[in-house]
Amino acid sequence: MEKLLKLLDQNARMSNAQLAAMLGRTEEEVEAQIAKLEKDGVIRAYKAMIDWDKTDREYVTAIIELHVTPKKDLGFEGIAETIMNFSEVESVSLMSGGYDFSIVVNARTFKDVAMFVAKRLSPLDSVVSTATHFVLRRYKEKNVIFLDEKKDERGAF
Repeated sequence: MEKLLKLLDQNARMSNAQLAAMLGRTEEEVEAQIAKLEKDGVIRAYKAMIDWDKTDREYVTAIIELHVTPKKDLGFEGIAETIMNFSEVESVSLMSGGYDFSIVVNARTFKDVAMFVAKRLSPLDSVVSTATHFVLRRYKEKNVIFLDEKKDERGAF
């Protein structure tokens, strides 16, 4: 199962025939295993990795560090559920270390991100503080490299 998941994580567009050949199984076995993984919620989605910088779409991505004080009846799960339901939020992760949640947000402009933080995120009852970091350029995500040009390794004079 782990080999199948790793192959799908690398390229979810591989056919069952390709996967079967790589795993030494039949197409039917691979198809049944994928169906079970989907049914059990192990496979949640199949997504394309898009380099939005190569499109006309204007948007910004921000990573927000969030400090919270969980309330008795809410806890971290309840806070995460509230935050993940905002349309601007791409991902929410509970963290160890210096802050409680890492939130990835996409919006049209820097101001839109700032307004999201000021008007929707910060006013939440459990939020103590936020720190917003804007993504200037993606170089690699989920093992996909987003650089096209080759760097001149000769150095500058």
